[in-house]
Amino acid sequence: MAERRNIYYYYKHEPDLLAKAAPLFEASARYGFTIVNDYRKANIIASIGDDGAFLQAVRKTGFRDDCLYMGISTKNSLNMYCDFKIEDVSSMILAMLNEQLEVRRYPLIEVSVDGQGTFPCLNEFSIRSSIIKTLVVDVFVDELHLETFRGDGLIVATPTGSTAYNKSVSGSIVDPLLSCMQVSEVASVNNKRYRTLGSSFILSSERTLTLKVIPEGNDYPTMGMDNEALSVRHVDKIQIKLSDKKLKTLKLKDNSFFEKVKRTFL
Repeated sequence: MAERRNIYYYYKHEPDLLAKAAPLFEASARYGFTIVNDYRKANIIASIGDDGAFLQAVRKTGFRDDCLYMGISTKNSLNMYCDFKIEDVSSMILAMLNEQLEVRRYPLIEVSVDGQGTFPCLNEFSIRSSIIKTLVVDVFVDELHLETFRGDGLIVATPTGSTAYNKSVSGSIVDPLLSCMQVSEVASVNNKRYRTLGSSFILSSERTLTLKVIPEGNDYPTMGMDNEALSVRHVDKIQIKLSDKKLKTLKLKDNSFFEKVKRTFL
C-alpha cells in the first residue's frame, strides 16, 4: 500500500453521512493519504455506505482495473462488498499501513445490446417484462439454440452477484475464484406446450450467451445492470460474456467470500 496514497471517497453528500465520515477523512490525511476530488487521479477508490453505494462507486468511476476498490459500511455490520466499518477508522487505517490486507479479484461480465455499446456489470444483468405479459426470449449458448424462454425474465449473474437477485430466484452461490456466469429464470412457464430448462445453469469464460427477444407484444423489456436501469427501450439481441478484466478490491485477510456468505445467510 506504500505506493498507493491517492484515495477518492464516493458517498452521498448528506449531513448525517458527512458527520460519520469526518473522522475517516481526518485520519486519512493524518496517516499520509491524499484525498483527491477527481477519481481519475486516485489509485484507491473507497465507497461509503452499503453494497449499493459500492456498486454505484464502481460504475460511476468506470470499472477501473488500474486501481483498488474498497467498501466502507456505515452500519454496524459488514456487507458482501464492504469489508470495513466506518466506526472502526483506526483499525482500517492501520490495516492498510501494516499490509494486513489482500487484493481480491472479482470477475465481470460484459453486455452488448444491439451493438449500441458494451456495458460492464459486477453483480448481474437482468431482463424482465415491463408489462403484465410473458417475456419470450430465444436463448443461445455460442451458436446453439438452447431454449425459448417464456416467463417474467432472466438474470445473468457474476459469481459475486450470485448472492443477490440470483439467489432470490433459487440460483446457486458461486465461488468468485471461478471465472463464470450464471443464468437463472424468473417465473418461467413450463407446461405441455412450453418447456424451459427450469433451473439455473453456469457458463465458462469461453462461452457467449445470446438472448434474442421475440416481439410478441413485449419488445420493450426492462433491463438492469447491477442496481441501475439500462436506458435502452427497444431491444432485439443481447450478447453477454465474461470480461477479460477483473475488479480488484481490498479485503481483510480473515474475511473471505464464504465467511461473508456464512455471516450474511447462516
